[in-house]
Amino acid sequence: MKNSLGTEEAIKLWDQNAEIITANYSEQGDLHREVLLNPTLFKLVENVKQKNILDAGCGEGYLSRIFAKSGASVVAVDFSKNMLDIARKKTPKELNIKYHYGNCEKLEFLDDESFDIIVSNMVIQDLENYKAAIKEMYRLLKSGGSFVFSILHPCFVTPDSGWEKSEDGEKLYWKVDKYFYEGVYEQAYPQGQTDKVLFFHRTLTSYFNAITEAGFILEGLVEPKPSSEMLEKYPSFEEDFRCSDFIVFKLRK
Repeated sequence: MKNSLGTEEAIKLWDQNAEIITANYSEQGDLHREVLLNPTLFKLVENVKQKNILDAGCGEGYLSRIFAKSGASVVAVDFSKNMLDIARKKTPKELNIKYHYGNCEKLEFLDDESFDIIVSNMVIQDLENYKAAIKEMYRLLKSGGSFVFSILHPCFVTPDSGWEKSEDGEKLYWKVDKYFYEGVYEQAYPQGQTDKVLFFHRTLTSYFNAITEAGFILEGLVEPKPSSEMLEKYPSFEEDFRCSDFIVFKLRK
């Protein structure tokens, strides 16, 4: 694993793959977002009407559009210019979402204590300096405001993790390896593609320490699983009861 690779290299790969990654997105994002992440995020974020929201790492902007349609004033940033181009094309002007190019590790163009709520959906694991990003969210958040972020579950999604299968292709169990390795690794994304992106793995302890060192209070923690309604719509997600793909934090300033 190439620990010398950093955020700049990650940006290049997300830029190169922006069209492929978002090709099958609906207005609810991809299927994992629709089934697992969105219900959890919306429950933790709660009411957004008349709130100032930062979508930190907005990608193609589906969450920004959902929040804006729900009455929020939305600022959205992303480190991929190609993702931002896609987001702007998909966003009706009347939603008045303010898109900016920026790396969540340092958003100096945004003022202190500007936002009631910050949401960062599947972004922190894409950044080399995750501690700086978490501290930056603390700076940008109003006192009493909430920061909700989702990541790949660090206990289960690790370098070289994946399904172990029988000779006839049956999924036997999910293999976890290299949990205490902290650093960068390459991952084909979306699954089945030959092109790769970079993820940065850390332990759950490291995430918790970064959260408390920034000054946040941990208010909620959810490992999303599919609802009965989602299982009826997408039966293949039954396998997500075997292993948690994601973890979502709700922090309070």
